[in-house]
Amino acid sequence: MIQHKKQRFVATLVNLRNDYYFNPMWFTSYRYLRAVAIIFAFMAVTVTGKAQQPSIFLADPTIFADKGTFYLYGTGSSQGFPYYTSADGKIWRQEKDSTRRLALKRGEAYGNTGFWAPQVFKRGNNYYMAYTANEQIAIARATSPAGPFKQDTLLSLSSSGKQIDPFVFFDESGKIYLYHVKLQKGNRIFVAEMKPDLSDVIPGTAHECISSTEKWENTANAEWPVAEGPTVLKHKNLYYLIYSANDFRNKDYAVGYATSSSPTGPWKKYPGNPIISRHTVGYNGTGHGDVFYGKDGSMYYVFHTHRSPDTVAPRATAAVKLRFRSTANGEDVLEADSKSFRWLEVAP
Repeated sequence: MIQHKKQRFVATLVNLRNDYYFNPMWFTSYRYLRAVAIIFAFMAVTVTGKAQQPSIFLADPTIFADKGTFYLYGTGSSQGFPYYTSADGKIWRQEKDSTRRLALKRGEAYGNTGFWAPQVFKRGNNYYMAYTANEQIAIARATSPAGPFKQDTLLSLSSSGKQIDPFVFFDESGKIYLYHVKLQKGNRIFVAEMKPDLSDVIPGTAHECISSTEKWENTANAEWPVAEGPTVLKHKNLYYLIYSANDFRNKDYAVGYATSSSPTGPWKKYPGNPIISRHTVGYNGTGHGDVFYGKDGSMYYVFHTHRSPDTVAPRATAAVKLRFRSTANGEDVLEADSKSFRWLEVAP
């Protein structure tokens, strides 16, 4: 399509030149004005096409807003967690000093490998990052969303095995819940109640929320089914657990959700899943993100896709708008507006 537009653009310039040589007065004609309009339309299409190429490559992304600034974090470095900032949630910047581009650095908090899936939140006067490292979950603290997030003692949360993908949820009841993924005959989403000081989970409170059981959740019929990347929000007294399914390397990696009247379940999967997939947005490997709200109050889901139709890594960072749609039975449906899909862009 772009190649065809370039060909028409060149032809228009040739015609413009020839017509001018034969009739200078033609510059005041309708045909001239129409030709100029075509040229500018082509230029607009070309610029738009370039602007929509991926330019940020963070997997498992999350966005946290604080005091008018958006902070983007994600999986993208063996040394910790890179971050970007934005004034509008669309155009992003990194620190010019490359030594200050990590919000959490290896050696200053738990873990020495596998820095995955961060979440940042504020509690009191401090900021916290829940994250994965060494296939365990840890929580670090900072005085700024930009970090540095550190631990006084380098420790992970207690566990009975490997666990990843933390999401800390503060319920209206005052209880704090840690949604996470346990690696037990597949990636399975669990929830556990946390201690009020966020130092650990409360023993004996962990139980399973959902696992990969639907056809769309395991299109490869893998022996190790995957449900991961939980995000939880509450809407009209109903809890929505957003998650991703399939192996992240699978082009069918996609996003669905389940609902419950309680933060601990039981959970009912939405029959219209997945709500974000390669079939809806046109890109492979869509999933594992988080919900954030724009300055206008609109709800978005930031997530990653495969780098290209043939390449998984580095995974590219994108966002779509979410909305709730009212239904006759009273349970609002969570929808993603595929037409709103956009890559997160780096400032020029």
